Amino acid sequence: MSNGFKRRDGFIGEKLINIPLKVLDDAKTKEPELFPVYITQIGYFPKASFHYRERRKGCEDNILIYCLQGKGHYILDDKRYEVNSNQFVIIPATDKYMRYWADNEDPWTIYWVHYTGAGIDAFNRALNLCITNGPLLIPFNEKALEIWQYIYQTLEMGYSIENLCNANFCLYHFIATFLFPHRKIKNNTESGEDVITKTIHRMRNNIDKKFTVEEMAASHSLSVSHFSNLFRKATGMPPIDYFIHIKMQKACQLLYTNGDKIRDIATGLGYDDPYYFSRIFKKYIGSSPEQYRLNVKNIS
Repeated sequence: MSNGFKRRDGFIGEKLINIPLKVLDDAKTKEPELFPVYITQIGYFPKASFHYRERRKGCEDNILIYCLQGKGHYILDDKRYEVNSNQFVIIPATDKYMRYWADNEDPWTIYWVHYTGAGIDAFNRALNLCITNGPLLIPFNEKALEIWQYIYQTLEMGYSIENLCNANFCLYHFIATFLFPHRKIKNNTESGEDVITKTIHRMRNNIDKKFTVEEMAASHSLSVSHFSNLFRKATGMPPIDYFIHIKMQKACQLLYTNGDKIRDIATGLGYDDPYYFSRIFKKYIGSSPEQYRLNVKNIS
């Protein structure tokens, strides 16, 4: 850390929007349900020499920093971290002492967003965001940069409720590109990303079939355990459960859009026994196919 000149902003080519507190308060007062989590600041600092911030009482915002090039450092609750290119860090809202700064020899280029809200603590708990997580490596996140640019351009157009909502709804997608990136786990034949994507496409294209986990794994020359582990990590559920979810999703669409008999819909989804199909449907959707059809027709 340089002991010379330090600055918060003012970098050549920077972009910075700090949404006025009154604007945010007025929006939350008018439409509180739309702002459980919301953006307070957004910026881009290219080659940010001498960038330095110190927050002795922490920050009530979450701070997401994506380091595109160069290097930076931060101290949080007496622990020091280094942030390198193609790494990101999400510092959750905290009252712990923090400071962060650009490396003196190779200053970072960063995209960053501050966001907070009445539900920020619950939001962070649900996503397992804590102050000890540290920086994480990520492949070049082109999608995040596209979303960041869209958010920034939206806020540049003014602080109407519509613009604020648009930007804040995009915030969730922006964060998701970091927390849930496509898997890049390599094996002898395919990346984990390709395995999952191809499997899901195969499920959708063969919605009337019955697949076993053994068949799915064998199609990628993987063991059942390794394939199941890859799939669960990427989707949050086992392969067969995911296939059933896809089938039930399709069943809902068919029940809404056409008048086919329940047994014909069941057959088209690979269920020879319509009563078994109805039990599965009720388990996943919460009502029988007949009741679901009646309900959606009544609210259409």
